[in-house]
Amino acid sequence: MPQLLTNSAQLGHIIKARRRALGLTQHALATKLTITQNRLSQLEADPGALSFDRLVDLLNILGLVLLVEDRQPGHKGDW
Repeated sequence: MPQLLTNSAQLGHIIKARRRALGLTQHALATKLTITQNRLSQLEADPGALSFDRLVDLLNILGLVLLVEDRQPGHKGDW
């Protein structure tokens, strides 16, 4: 189901929920990302610290995609 992200904390919740839905422990996912379990825990808590490349790797492992599209007119937060 598509989800609109408006802040990085939401991304952390999505990552954690997807990891759990796939039955992956933090350690198992961290191993796939070649990082420590502690680092993955930090990234789930503060995903704003993710590099774009690491974010794409993480989403690929979790079977998620990042979609960029135009905002709908009148959307809160428009410039």
